[in-house]
Formats: sequence, C-alpha cells, structure tokens
Amino acid sequence: MTESTATAPATKWYLKVGALRWGSLALLVILVDQFSKAFVESRFDLFDAMRLLPFLELTLLYNTGAAFSFLADASGWQRWFFVVLGLVVSAAILFWLRQLDPRRHRLLAAGLALIMGGALGNVIDRLWHGHVIDFIHFHWKQWEFPAFNMADSSITIGAGLLILDAILESRRARSVPPAGR
Repeated sequence: MTESTATAPATKWYLKVGALRWGSLALLVILVDQFSKAFVESRFDLFDAMRLLPFLELTLLYNTGAAFSFLADASGWQRWFFVVLGLVVSAAILFWLRQLDPRRHRLLAAGLALIMGGALGNVIDRLWHGHVIDFIHFHWKQWEFPAFNMADSSITIGAGLLILDAILESRRARSVPPAGR
C-alpha cells in the first residue's frame, strides 16, 4: 500500500466532516433568515415600520431586484436570473468547501458557508414569494441605507471573512522563507 493510498481515507474523512460542519452553518443561516422574515411578515404590513433606535427601524419591504434594488424595475426575468445565479454560486461553494481541509481553512470555509446560506435564503424567497423580503433599515438624518435582511447580512459578513482570509494568507505566505535558502 502506498503512502497516498494509506492517507486517502483519512483525508476523505476530514473533508466530509468539514463539509458537514460548514453545511450546518449554511443551514443555520437559512433557518435564521427564513424565521426572521416570517416573524416580520406576520407582524407588519408592507411598508409598516417600527423604530428600534434613532438610526434603526424594522420596515417590511419587498425587493424583486438584487442588492440595493438593482434591477427591481425589470420585467420579471431577474427573478429567475437571481435564482439560477444563487443556485450556481451555492453549488460552486459547496464543491469548494468539500475540497478544503477544515483544520487549515476555517476562516475561508466559514465565509463561504455564510455566503452560501445567505444566497440560498434569498433563493428560497424568490422561489416562494417572487421577491426577497427585506426588513432591516438603517438611516441617519437624511441618509438612508437600503433595507436588507439576515441573508444579506450573512453574505456581507462572509465576504468580509473571505477578504480577511486572503489578507492573512498573503501575510503568512510572505513570512515563510522560500525553499532552498
């Protein structure tokens, strides 16, 4: 038995555990996202708002577009475009997660799982409702940030973790001396 054959089952075991761990994080994001949207929809009518802080409201809004209502005024094709995009991106992330060593790439894997969970949370909305349910609304005086939801927050945090991972990996690569010196 060669060394690579002897270590193959252990490697596969680690990959399966890692994929399960990060898949569970994505599922948690989906559940929190869907429950939070159902909670807000059950207590608010469209455009109703409840001030929580001077700069934060819960406001029920529907978004047929993407981030910042991009393409919201399109004729309806965008619903299916964003469903397919979310499914393709999630499948690619799942494939990527299965390749990662969960012991070495925790930050990267967590970021990817958060992005996948957020993407699938919004895909569920588009399939079930025909739009994404947004309800978190930040504002300050005349400035307003577009409303968003827990899935959007998860995608943003996940993207931040990917950037942080890239920065840390770059620093680690620079601190390792080249071979042969």
